[in-house]
Amino acid sequence: MNLDPIDLRILECLQEHGRISNQDLADRVALSPSACLRRVRLLEESGVIGGYRAWFDAERLGLELEAIVQVSMRHDVEGWHDTFIAAVQAWPEVLSAYIITGDSNYILRVQARNLKHYSDFIVNRLYRTPGVMDIRSNIVLQRIKTDSSPLAVLKAADSPGT
Repeated sequence: MNLDPIDLRILECLQEHGRISNQDLADRVALSPSACLRRVRLLEESGVIGGYRAWFDAERLGLELEAIVQVSMRHDVEGWHDTFIAAVQAWPEVLSAYIITGDSNYILRVQARNLKHYSDFIVNRLYRTPGVMDIRSNIVLQRIKTDSSPLAVLKAADSPGT
């Protein structure tokens, strides 16, 4: 889908103010409420807007530990890839997972209540998944940037000198 400057302003506003009313959104992007609603619905139907959600503070919820985990697999185990993907989907501790290039096969972003919870996850679930050969954990000490917008990436790609 080709996004024009009004679509991008709508997306930026929704990203910052997900609970904004259609009237307020229309005012901010200089459209009539009906035209704004039509554009938002088109963005939703095309999949550009994949959904709406609230952001939670993990620490305030009691989730004290976050880790970035690299997982390497044994390729001689039949069905290792499908088995691992199915397991990852079932683990609530895994917030995001990626198939990667390099020395490992996957990177997982994992959250846990504390070190005991994390250790239990690693020892009793991750290590027990067929084909898992090596796990390397990096405990997050401090977050310095979170959830940057794909819109910011688009702007940077369109700006000269980047």
